[in-house]
Amino acid sequence: MSAIKLGWDAGLKSSGAYQKLLAFASLVALIIVFSLASPNFLQTSNIIAILQATSVNGVLAIGATLVIITGGIDLSVGTLMTFCAVIAGVVLTYWGLPLPFGIVAAIAAGAVCGLISGTLVAKMRIPPFIATLGMMLILKGLSLVISGTKPIYFNGTPNFPMISTSSLIGAIVPGLPIPNGVLILFLVAGATSYVLGRTVLGRYCFALGSNEEAVRLSGVNTDGWKMAIYALTGAICGIAGLLIASRLNSAQPALGQGYELDAIAAVVIGGTSLSGGRGTILGTIIGALIMSVLLNGLRILSVAQEWQTVLTGSIIIVAVYADMMRRRRN
Repeated sequence: MSAIKLGWDAGLKSSGAYQKLLAFASLVALIIVFSLASPNFLQTSNIIAILQATSVNGVLAIGATLVIITGGIDLSVGTLMTFCAVIAGVVLTYWGLPLPFGIVAAIAAGAVCGLISGTLVAKMRIPPFIATLGMMLILKGLSLVISGTKPIYFNGTPNFPMISTSSLIGAIVPGLPIPNGVLILFLVAGATSYVLGRTVLGRYCFALGSNEEAVRLSGVNTDGWKMAIYALTGAICGIAGLLIASRLNSAQPALGQGYELDAIAAVVIGGTSLSGGRGTILGTIIGALIMSVLLNGLRILSVAQEWQTVLTGSIIIVAVYADMMRRRRN
């Protein structure tokens, strides 16, 4: 019996299930601690605020998960989100086009920028860290140039805030005012999980992260698939841009930098390996919830913003170290 138990434990730890269970247990522990520390934490309005915050960071983290599974990294997801929001603002406010055009433009802009990043990595052989760092700075500058360094408001598109803040679920089930942004998060998560688990792109995503050279030698166009994965990540960032712009009813060109750290932290906490080849969308969602609950709880406890930043950086270091230890054990 002890041998069976040891074997089961080893199998559990070597799979992503152990990390997801650990992350979920950490999430429950945080909720209990903050609930005991402040009676305001479990109020309905605060829970909705946590879910709203998770919707943006969660969508960004889902996009980052795809790239990290391939063994790469994308530091531009935050500024790409902002750039896509600005593009939506230009189409809807400056050009006065209908809402569907703004939605398509934001997602398409994200896909094109992701494709450019993927091309830099796959075709020009620029390390992902440097390629996406350069894209981050380029997109930050373009967002400021296109918007004239001013926020773009969506007052002329009254339905735009409904993308994130209205509640379709609340209209169907009274008393359950879950914002549309949260619904979109789970729709994106479900679709991406399907892509990873049921499509050729998903299989090559894991294969590239496990052993890219072996995949290339087997005759697969690794460059093309890598570019497609970066493009898909960019399109998902476009959705995040729509969510945050809808929530604020404006495109804030100076916003976005720093979001990539929260997204990467959520991915690693959720069990995706920075060395590639392993990861799940469910784990990423749990990681995003942990980040949102932690930051929300610290704000309720009036912890200074600078200490929140220090804690976020510490969590990233601990999560990466834990990932290294898992790889060594496996």
